[in-house]
Amino acid sequence: MSNNKHFQRLENMFLDAPINKLYAPTIEISAGKCEINWEVNPTFFHAGQALHGSVYFKWLDDAAFFATNSVVEDVFVVTGTFEIKFLKPITHGKLVAIGEMIKNLGSKLEARATLFNEEGDLFATGSGVFVKTKISLNSIESYKI
Repeated sequence: MSNNKHFQRLENMFLDAPINKLYAPTIEISAGKCEINWEVNPTFFHAGQALHGSVYFKWLDDAAFFATNSVVEDVFVVTGTFEIKFLKPITHGKLVAIGEMIKNLGSKLEARATLFNEEGDLFATGSGVFVKTKISLNSIESYKI
């Protein structure tokens, strides 16, 4: 868990989300960066016996999202747009998604993310624009710790 209280609160918010109970990931957030780790689970495979594309999206989007929300300490941000480049199928192993904020445009932030395994094989990249909302982070129970 990170040292900065805002980062710890974001990590708690991520881990407390009901969907993440299905994946059992770990997360570490720092200023403008986020790393998410988890192990591939065949429960999330499509009929071709590889990880479904929606899972690629989830991890790339989450990593980029938390990289952006790491620098926004008052309100929740949401994904405005997100583009993925699928490079190859994932069938097993421990994976890591790394997000990095690349531009702060005030009410909008740009970020990118990469998805690879413990050997460093790259499986996908993504980038998007994230938008500040009017939802106070302190109004989210899991953020309050």
